Amino acid sequence: MKEITVAELAALDHPAIVDVREQSEYDTVHAEGVRLIPLGELVQRVDEVPRTGPVYVVCHLGGRSAQATGFLAAQGIDAINVVGGMDAWQRAGLPVSGKA
Repeated sequence: MKEITVAELAALDHPAIVDVREQSEYDTVHAEGVRLIPLGELVQRVDEVPRTGPVYVVCHLGGRSAQATGFLAAQGIDAINVVGGMDAWQRAGLPVSGKA
């Protein structure tokens, strides 16, 4: 499975990021410009995942995004797991939106 750190992801210019957490988690805190597709809805909503380049998949700590990355890769999508998820993103002091 392909992986990327939050620092490497933050350095990219306009990456396509899919957040697979639940709506309530997303509402609390999320990275700007991400597309929310909860893991439980991913199979039904896979057509919403960008296919024009790599897609970076994030969750809270990295477990759900690893599952999603495996599923997306099996669909022929260049999916890359974000190591440490939003927890690592926040600990790195990267910009977030939400109620937190």
